[in-house]
Amino acid sequence: MSIADAIAEAGAKPAGKRPFFLDTEIETVLAITMALVQEVSVSRQRVDTLERLLEDKGVLRREEIETFNPAPHVAVERSLATQEYIARVLRIIQQRNEANKAVGDIASEDVAVELGGAD
Repeated sequence: MSIADAIAEAGAKPAGKRPFFLDTEIETVLAITMALVQEVSVSRQRVDTLERLLEDKGVLRREEIETFNPAPHVAVERSLATQEYIARVLRIIQQRNEANKAVGDIASEDVAVELGGAD
């Protein structure tokens, strides 16, 4: 998978405009923060599990993990993973840019106002 494909896939979104309930800037920061919290939480759990399993089975000590120096091809793979991660974290900004370019999309709050005024 190319970097461009990975970033495009990470930014996939449902159709239509995204509704905002707070100030859009506050929601942007909150969405980015919550994406980071989710990613870090899952990563910590997985790393903890791996370290415990490897140490319990006598495969390696945690100190060996701390001193690991990746090979060049591993560094490239990690770089790609970092780019995908950043794309997921900043997904809301990408979606907002796409929404600003979209013509004719109707936000759910606009539909609600229209339906509410139809009585």
